[in-house]
Amino acid sequence: MNDRKLNEKESLELIAKMIRNTQQKMEEGSGTMFLIWGYATVLVTMLVWILVLYTNDFRYQFCWFLLPITGTIGAIIYKNKLNKKPRVSTYIDRIINYVWIVIGASGFILSMVSILYYTFPILFVIVLIMGIGTTLTGLIVNFRPLAIWGIIGMALSLILTFLDWKMQLPVFAAIFLFMMVIPGHYLNYKAKGSNV
Repeated sequence: MNDRKLNEKESLELIAKMIRNTQQKMEEGSGTMFLIWGYATVLVTMLVWILVLYTNDFRYQFCWFLLPITGTIGAIIYKNKLNKKPRVSTYIDRIINYVWIVIGASGFILSMVSILYYTFPILFVIVLIMGIGTTLTGLIVNFRPLAIWGIIGMALSLILTFLDWKMQLPVFAAIFLFMMVIPGHYLNYKAKGSNV
């Protein structure tokens, strides 16, 4: 292997190539991860809302634990399918993975805090940090629509601070539909279009 130093132009070309490769993989694969987590969030949110609204039993809030379970199972199944295909992981891929690991761990820890402090505005915080993750992903891979959807999600998180719980949950689900599900379908649609 040749260990020569790259000049400035070669370094920029290499970085641009890595971004293009990650954008292509982003279109081929990450749309599905957005769909898995987006749909899991929407479905679990609506389940909790319906159960609590119609039974007035707040113990159904423990159904939120279905979210990490269903999302993780879906992600594992999807990753196992991906691992059957040969692929190369770039530095940018690892950065995106680290962003989402930190975002996911933060969301889980804050969710546990909200169990102890029930006045903690968890829905606002979750939408805000997921919007940050979506925006960062869009910026890292230079995919503007994804960054814009994340920014809009962050802005919409403020609405949740003004609503009571009966309205917070459906609005929370709608924001995730807009911030995760629509971008996921868009990315998959774009990938199909580029593979034709």
